[in-house]
Amino acid sequence: MQSPLICRVTALDLALQRRPWPFADQRRAEIDAHFAEQQRLNPKLWNGRVLLGRDPVFAAERLSASYFETDFASFLAWRDWGFPDTEIFNGFGMGALLASDGAFVCGVMGQHTANAGRIYFPSGTPDLDDIRGETVDIAGSVMRELEEETGLTAADCHADTDWHCIYTGVALAMMQILRVDMPADALRERIEANLARQEHPELAGIHLVRSRADLTAAMPRFVTAFIETQLLA
Repeated sequence: MQSPLICRVTALDLALQRRPWPFADQRRAEIDAHFAEQQRLNPKLWNGRVLLGRDPVFAAERLSASYFETDFASFLAWRDWGFPDTEIFNGFGMGALLASDGAFVCGVMGQHTANAGRIYFPSGTPDLDDIRGETVDIAGSVMRELEEETGLTAADCHADTDWHCIYTGVALAMMQILRVDMPADALRERIEANLARQEHPELAGIHLVRSRADLTAAMPRFVTAFIETQLLA
């Protein structure tokens, strides 16, 4: 994993391509065997369709990249086997929930997920629900993941217009600050109440991150810390 490249952009230009993935085609039998073993260990894993990226370009406050469709089993094998195709990255959106008292609100991933125990902002590898025509809608993906994981909706927060992007070669986190007009403790209680109503919540709990640092300086530090622990949502 390369040293993180940290950029702030105001626009995302993410084009959808219809293309094969040679890694997935050439190692199909190995991938299927690997996923079968992972399902044996965690029966709740599901081999859905996901979107992975390639060819990122940062220029003039804009991130441009292309995405293609593949199956989760291939993505999981690529991740677990040390990212053998270096032209590909996992490019995902993250909703950085910021409470009115300055604390960030993160979720602890449940034991039945592929990232059990890790602490994230609401996020997820984009999938077919995030396709809009010939583009990938990361802003929409962030709001979808936010509602699925926490029960909050776009009406509950105000999204900043810019994106904090951290690129490591194999992962590209596109983080948008979501400001909520509620203190962190109350926000945590609201999310935990929503989790308690779910039969199989994606999150096992809520973690608060408080910092006295300036917000602009704090954001890259938080995201870099996630990436350095191999956050691959």
